[in-house]
Amino acid sequence: MIAVKPTQMRDNFKILCDRVVEGETIIVSRPNNKNVVVMSEGEYNAMQKAANNAAYLDKIDRSIQQLAAGKTVTKSMKELEDMAK
Repeated sequence: MIAVKPTQMRDNFKILCDRVVEGETIIVSRPNNKNVVVMSEGEYNAMQKAANNAAYLDKIDRSIQQLAAGKTVTKSMKELEDMAK
């Protein structure tokens, strides 16, 4: 990970973008800690996938807890078919 100033990013945009594609993450430092992170699309997609997986696993954990606590609803196949209509 490297940190650069906005002027350095602007002046060396292509070189820094090439480094990002090669796996480097760049922090563009800005006033008042309102920094910007530049990363590859692949790295961003991996982070999004991990976040989505974590949310999905959390839902599964809550469902297991509800099942263990007996908080279930039982429906017959006919009731489910009627609900679908």
